[in-house]
Amino acid sequence: MTKDVIALTPKMPDLNTLLAGLYAGGPDLGVNTTADGAVVQLCAPDGRPLVSVEAPILVQVPGETARLLDRPVADGPLWWTEARASTAVAEAERLAGSFAGRLATVLGGTVWPSEAATTDVIPLTTDVSAVAVPATATPAVDVLTTSTAVVIQDRPLVPLTSWLADALRSATTDDRALQIVTPPTTRLTLPTRTALRGMPNRWVVQHPEHGYYDGLSGAVLHWKNGTFTPVRDENGTAHVAEAFIAVTDTGERQLLLALRTRHSADADLVLGRALETVYRHLTDGPPAGWSTAEPVNLPWSTRQLTDLARSRAPQPTLLTAIGHPDRPALATIRILRTPAGVEEDITLALGYGKDETPPLDKIEPLAAALAAEHGLTTLLTSLRTARRDLTVPPHVEAPPVPVALTLGHNEIKSIGRTRAEHPPLGPTPTKLGHPAEHALHYPLGDGTGPQAWTTFQQLTHHLKRA
Repeated sequence: MTKDVIALTPKMPDLNTLLAGLYAGGPDLGVNTTADGAVVQLCAPDGRPLVSVEAPILVQVPGETARLLDRPVADGPLWWTEARASTAVAEAERLAGSFAGRLATVLGGTVWPSEAATTDVIPLTTDVSAVAVPATATPAVDVLTTSTAVVIQDRPLVPLTSWLADALRSATTDDRALQIVTPPTTRLTLPTRTALRGMPNRWVVQHPEHGYYDGLSGAVLHWKNGTFTPVRDENGTAHVAEAFIAVTDTGERQLLLALRTRHSADADLVLGRALETVYRHLTDGPPAGWSTAEPVNLPWSTRQLTDLARSRAPQPTLLTAIGHPDRPALATIRILRTPAGVEEDITLALGYGKDETPPLDKIEPLAAALAAEHGLTTLLTSLRTARRDLTVPPHVEAPPVPVALTLGHNEIKSIGRTRAEHPPLGPTPTKLGHPAEHALHYPLGDGTGPQAWTTFQQLTHHLKRA
């Protein structure tokens, strides 16, 4: 499988250092740029890309490098320079390792994975003229068919890097599925999981004993007609891989919040304040950082976040925010301009260990603050059994159990105040805020009883009938 190699350096790789790294294959190899200069490619003499190097990223957020590499890393600002090798030529992986090793040697940094590091010149011995020219012009995609773009990854954690996000956008534009193939030891970050949501995109797990299966649904897969698709029996039924259902309960849990806000589109609007309020209520501090991809590299700033969203309007903006290392907290924010104003669609997950108690008692006062100050439309709070580190493993995870639902006053108006305040089968809502424009907070349970789903479904059916 393809290996991505990352140089972590305390100093920014300047042009001369990058060129020294790119000459890892000797002077016969060529160099070009793509993506408006954001990606530099080391190319074979015939022009085919062997290694793609992303523009260096200054990661200023505490704990972010350790989170994505799944191992302890010296904290402090680091330049993250990622090189991705093509699968078409055998020497490409060693070239990526030599590129990263040269950067680390010159700038005093380290290489991940450490065993990939070298400073050797890697001669190109493969007869590239005998290798089929890949249908894709960049090593970001390893296999390209008429229906599918396949990305092969062999790393402990697959983050939503800028190159992976670009691969997803390109696949979507070309009406293709994006399918990520990994070994069973790999996990996804939540932003990557969110990006793969919805068919025909897939996470394909290649298990040495169980073959291929979908890492999110468990369906046994095979390669057919240029894509990974479920294996079905004569009745059309797909089966679940045994490896997917083998789970050990560690007692870890995740608190999940899905909230929407709506604001008037005026010149003084500052976005991100609702999410900051959530972090302050549940983690005792603001988010540590934000970015448009992983690694999350920018210190938290609502002003900078707002400026970016404003520059992209009317196109939507998708962002990621992260908490401090001592309390795993990861959010995705989708900002969209609509006829009603500017909307923020936010999902937040917080992780808790076996001996930690999720702060369910803080949800109602948080809902009150969001309704009073941040244009809350809806807030759904849930609890589920899942990893504290918020990563997504390739096995079955229990569905979230709803804890509470909150409706903002504008949502109540559209439903009808009488109907919203008096669901016939319960639960009895609590009024939050000013009597004339109050929100309604419906308690649904403590996140452990499956009957909360029945209560939630009855409530939403009653509200939707309006």
